[in-house]
Amino acid sequence: MNNPQCQRWQLLVQADHDGELGVADAAALAVHLDGCTACRALRDGLAGLSRRLHADAPRHAAPASLRAALERQAMPLASPPAIRRWRLPRAAIGGGAALAIAASVTLALLPRGGDPGEAAVASHIRALQPGHLTDVLSTDQHTVKPWFNGRLDYAPPVRDFAAAGFPLHGGRLDYLDGRAVAALVYQRGGHVIDLYIWPGNADPARAEAFAGYNVVHWHDAGMRFLAVSDLNLAELQGFVALWRDTPP
Repeated sequence: MNNPQCQRWQLLVQADHDGELGVADAAALAVHLDGCTACRALRDGLAGLSRRLHADAPRHAAPASLRAALERQAMPLASPPAIRRWRLPRAAIGGGAALAIAASVTLALLPRGGDPGEAAVASHIRALQPGHLTDVLSTDQHTVKPWFNGRLDYAPPVRDFAAAGFPLHGGRLDYLDGRAVAALVYQRGGHVIDLYIWPGNADPARAEAFAGYNVVHWHDAGMRFLAVSDLNLAELQGFVALWRDTPP
């Protein structure tokens, strides 16, 4: 555990355990953990210690008056089957905390499957929490594209569609389909579109939805593309059509 080469990674493991790790560092750490038994052992040890502390900690039942107050404040929203979100009053918690809680609830209720679309929705929801959306903030594709150089083992295409109402907002590193990937961030009014790009061509073109988010898959020129947004499907498909119809 004292390998000097792993000191930085062990700090990231601890930050990840405390929920303080950004998306880019989390993606890099996941890749490192795949090949490092020492850091995996540290991660597992921290998780085990946390479980033991929680198991041994004294527990006290909340007063009936507090339970009743919380039940009156939490109002269920209409949602798809097996998905329930809760609106908490802004007076009780800050906007960032409200978003983090809503994201945590939605992530916990997402299906646990191997579909990249499900994983992309989970990633998209995490990225919408304050401070996680972009690693490079720029509307200039000539700034965003070279930012990925040296951070990925491929060069993702980057395009801006501001003239068509889909301006580029920036980009970040993320982790999807078992590897680090590029995530480009676009806007459409008050909606965010995450476009994930990584090498491959096995994914058939299709549209699907998870937890109220639309997902569109396609592939082109040896790259897989996956667009995620709460934007309505017609507009999201319009964004996809722009990508597919615009020459490199």
